[in-house]
Amino acid sequence: MRRVLIASDHALLVEEDDLEGAMRLHAALVAEPPTGVVELVPAARTVLVRFDPTLVDEASLAKELSAVEAVHGGLPEAGSVTIGVRYDGQDLDEVAELLGVSPEEVVARHTSATWRVAFTGYAPGFGYLVGDDPLFDVPRRSSPRTRIPPGSVGLAGSFSGVYPRESPGGWQLIGRTDAPMWDLHRDPPALLAPGMTVRFERDERESISLEGGVSTGSTSGPAVEVVRPGLQLVLEDLGRPGHAALGVSASGAADRRALRAANRAVGNRPGAAAFELAGGGAILRFTGPAVVAVTGAPVETTIVRNDAPSLPVEHGAATALEDGEELHLGGLTTGLRTVIAVRGGLDLEPALGSLSSDTLAGLGPGGLGGRPLRAGDVVPLHGPAATPHAVEPHPAPADPLPAPGDTVELRVLLGPREDWFTAAGVRTLLEQEWTVTPRSDRVGVRLHGDVPLERSVSGELPSEGAVTGAIQVPPDGQPVLFLPDHPLTGGYPIIAAVVDRDLDLAGQLPPGVRIRFRPVSPDAPTAEIRGD
Repeated sequence: MRRVLIASDHALLVEEDDLEGAMRLHAALVAEPPTGVVELVPAARTVLVRFDPTLVDEASLAKELSAVEAVHGGLPEAGSVTIGVRYDGQDLDEVAELLGVSPEEVVARHTSATWRVAFTGYAPGFGYLVGDDPLFDVPRRSSPRTRIPPGSVGLAGSFSGVYPRESPGGWQLIGRTDAPMWDLHRDPPALLAPGMTVRFERDERESISLEGGVSTGSTSGPAVEVVRPGLQLVLEDLGRPGHAALGVSASGAADRRALRAANRAVGNRPGAAAFELAGGGAILRFTGPAVVAVTGAPVETTIVRNDAPSLPVEHGAATALEDGEELHLGGLTTGLRTVIAVRGGLDLEPALGSLSSDTLAGLGPGGLGGRPLRAGDVVPLHGPAATPHAVEPHPAPADPLPAPGDTVELRVLLGPREDWFTAAGVRTLLEQEWTVTPRSDRVGVRLHGDVPLERSVSGELPSEGAVTGAIQVPPDGQPVLFLPDHPLTGGYPIIAAVVDRDLDLAGQLPPGVRIRFRPVSPDAPTAEIRGD
């Protein structure tokens, strides 16, 4: 029986009885997407439907989704691929014991089965493959590994899959492959796509390394050299939405308001890529003249000149630098992330149409591969003459941001899995203060409360789509508030989601800040949810 659940103020989660139903619903929505739908994320039993609330309201879309007729007959085909595997995985013997067969039979049946890509997610190029052999139903590891090598072939539940890059994970590893699952120079970059048929074959050859170096390269034109990167320095624009079919989430700036303000100040288009600095403490050296603006979390900023006294930089104001001068950004007292925009923008090759650095997926511009910038990296610039827009003469006032020890309020919509928690657990989420821990990053704000959230449903949740702002709850009951680099799908229940209007504030929460979640009703006036 189909259910339509609230996932956020801009997403619904449509739940079907099984994987087959979810695949048929997804095929129908791809063929005829309802008005206002901007992205679909299929998963084990669900389809996450992201929508534009300026084009369609939640109630109307939910009614339409309830009535969509799923595709009947054969599902659309997307071609086939054969993947060579060396079956030497460190969990092969354990998997054989769990399944009650020999390791050799695990291999024989894995290679003789026909697998199909049901959906993608977790990381770019990662496909969840479902097979036709009922033998394969393998529990995840009780303790996930922190590092799984790229090319590892694994099993979890009824699925098989190949890790495209080094990442943490809890799947049981039975082998490895050299097949490049993700290659931006290939069209499409993902080897696997939903609907594709996959066969594995045994490969006894020696392993070929899939890893290579990355570099921003050198430049003789205007550029920024990273002298000191601070705690974390990345490049971000408004992200790359619309690539869920490749297993790619949107990523993008953690504080979109600050990015737009910095770009307006220097005359760039509002969504142009800029530097995003977490924690302050960076030094940037400029080759050629430049015009910059600093917004977001306020830091003491100065221009260190060649043969003259240093100049202070006004927060939010367009400021000129000459060739060889350095921009010094000090420590923070409030907020977490500072944005530095440069007039004319960054002259780098986009990845899937965006210059955003996705630190979880390893996807980013140029040769960076999503990693944070390091000392010695050189980022080419288009130069100040490349932007035709006028420089904003009046800097925007700095938004008040919290300091460690302050308490902030974030509005949330409950769902889609609040029914996986007891009534007391839901009350704890809404009534208890939660502290931002130092283990937070661009993937998520990891929270701690005196009382963990109590679940009413035990066991694993089949993987399903997640949005920025989702509050996911691991087995320890301590929530994680997803930020832009979160995984596209996940297997822990999501109890609520922060409304879109409060996400910029969520991206500015330093460790030590306390959070109170205030529930809003999906039936509340739009002005209440959006803060108009």
